[in-house]
Amino acid sequence: MTMLRDPSVKYSAFPQVPLTNREWPGRVTTQAPIWLSTDMRDGNQSLIDPMDAEKKARFFDLLVKCGFKEIEVGFPSAGATEFDFISGLVKNGRIPEGVTPQVLTQSRADLIRTSFDSLEGAKTAIVHVYNAVSPAWRKIVFGMDMDDIKQIAIEGAKQLRDNAARLPGTDWRFEYSPETFSTAELDFSLACCEAVMDILQPTTDKPIILNLPATVEASTANIYADQIEYFCKNLPNRDRAIISLHTHNDRGTGVAAAELGLLAGADRVEGCLFGNGERTGNTCLVTVALNMYTQGVDPELDFSNIDEVIQTVEYCNNLPVHPRHPYGGELVYTAFSGSHQDAIKKGFAARERQNDERWEVPYLPIDPADLGRSYEAVIRVNSQSGKGGVAWVLEQDKGLKLPKKMQASFSHVVQAVADETSRELGADDIWQAFERTYLAEGGKRFQLVDWAETHSGADRIFAGKLTIDGTERSVSGRGNGLMSSVIAALSESGGPVMDIVDYSEHAIGQGSNVQAAAYVECRTADGKSLFGCGLDTDVATASVRAILSAANGA
Repeated sequence: MTMLRDPSVKYSAFPQVPLTNREWPGRVTTQAPIWLSTDMRDGNQSLIDPMDAEKKARFFDLLVKCGFKEIEVGFPSAGATEFDFISGLVKNGRIPEGVTPQVLTQSRADLIRTSFDSLEGAKTAIVHVYNAVSPAWRKIVFGMDMDDIKQIAIEGAKQLRDNAARLPGTDWRFEYSPETFSTAELDFSLACCEAVMDILQPTTDKPIILNLPATVEASTANIYADQIEYFCKNLPNRDRAIISLHTHNDRGTGVAAAELGLLAGADRVEGCLFGNGERTGNTCLVTVALNMYTQGVDPELDFSNIDEVIQTVEYCNNLPVHPRHPYGGELVYTAFSGSHQDAIKKGFAARERQNDERWEVPYLPIDPADLGRSYEAVIRVNSQSGKGGVAWVLEQDKGLKLPKKMQASFSHVVQAVADETSRELGADDIWQAFERTYLAEGGKRFQLVDWAETHSGADRIFAGKLTIDGTERSVSGRGNGLMSSVIAALSESGGPVMDIVDYSEHAIGQGSNVQAAAYVECRTADGKSLFGCGLDTDVATASVRAILSAANGA
């Protein structure tokens, strides 16, 4: 089998929605939706090894900590393990005030009864009943017509009503899903939902939840938004229903479908942390929430320590979060490209000068610190990196602020190391390369032993002891400043003839005993640029070391 050159003989384009005067394209999200985590049910059933009670309890605590108020805790009719865990949450007082547990069940009398029993004693709870309504399921899976399918929904609604009356100690809420909504006729989904509402008689104070799932994502996200807006506009007693979205990611646009569905009139989003779920997964609630956050909207969920969230999810699901997953992946705040690194470095430098908190850093849509990430991880170095990235690492790790020309020169050294090792370079690798190039005197022609400076009129005289080519020698030189006198001493002792092009210095850290860093750019008689760096607690000694460092580069 190979890919068809004419796929239209096998696959059909998804039909458009008969929606005129659509309003969702002009809307803006201004507040958080109701969130429902389905990690413990939909996410759990998609695992190779489903979570045991210890992992489910740990996941439940994480969801509560993150701020979820509605949590689908399982599928109690699936077996004793699920039932016992859910009933244990209730009986052991593990459900905090303000958090509502939800369970899911097919529209069958015995399964619905079991689902109610699992939550008996809860202060409030949601029972979610579903049945598939689309043509493929009616024809292929069930062999039923529309009336038969609609009757299943009606019988399920009656069971919800009767079981709630049987257990009046709980404030029961109801959710109904015309499953496979995304590939069903819109008017038939409406008819099934209307029939359920007729049985349950929701009110504006106690609305029903109508979940409209993209059980299989089969169209572009804008068509799903059209479906949601059409449904909302044509549902009788719309004010008595909470419209919920449950998007899957078969086309890779589950997040977009959820976001556009909210613009189209939905009130609630169901999904999993980091998009776990059957097949290609559910919508990622972390991504939807933090997308809102970057637009200035409080998502009412807390991911301040996103690494802790990831660690728990990976442990409980036994699945890795992809390194490129939005907001949470290990590499999403990392730049290897030289031009990217330079732009980010300049963005952070600009932030230090601005007078407000407005975030504007190139390539970073969110401040990593808001999610508990450190800036040190933003820029990493490999063979694709440029001077900005190398300079950033040295500044963050060692406090060195290399001049621009020196950044460019040293980046070639780092790139050669990266090419040779064929791997990412860490801060230690970069520092070792810097030490070898500019600071280490062992094995170099010129090594400082001691020095002193005297004045003779307007001139300064450098008198020092240097090891030159392995032999200790006394040298001296005269100039109009310390550095020119050091250069004169070197040239008179067989060293290179150089002129100073640029010099800069700064303290490393704060306090009275900090080190000074001195940087120098020199030019030889034949026009070659040499760069040097010196470190010392005395700034003058650091300057001398910088000159010798440049001379050693010759």
